[in-house]
Amino acid sequence: MKKNRQEKLLELITRYEIDTQDELIDRLRENGYNVTQATVSRDIRELKIAKMTTGKGTYRYVLPKQAESGSGVSFSAALIESIISVEAAQNLVVLKTYPGLASAVAAGIDRMNLHQILGCVAGDDTILVVTRDSDCAGTLAGQMHHLLRSI
Repeated sequence: MKKNRQEKLLELITRYEIDTQDELIDRLRENGYNVTQATVSRDIRELKIAKMTTGKGTYRYVLPKQAESGSGVSFSAALIESIISVEAAQNLVVLKTYPGLASAVAAGIDRMNLHQILGCVAGDDTILVVTRDSDCAGTLAGQMHHLLRSI
């Protein structure tokens, strides 16, 4: 239950510009999680979620700082834990995630700004990453496998 709630919290923060705990509580409740302010506050602390100023001068919650791995790929540990499998096929990499988390993981991949990635398409639990060529797909899949083994 806690893991699912925290994964939904990460997804909501990725998808929406949320600036208060009350808004986060409302969105979690809309998604079937009956939470208290204390629970959300504890989840924010455990997930190392921070507040950042936007270009409009307001604040919003953001994902934890990305951790750098030895593979050269930066990725939030919480998002890494959302990935179930990684497979390369020609110039494509297919990632399977837990239900409802593909969008958040794809956004994390996009933020990596890797030159070999042309783009991502996310569904509910599957991400299709288009790379420049099959070598890039193999390298990316290898880096993702390395990250998955390191958690």
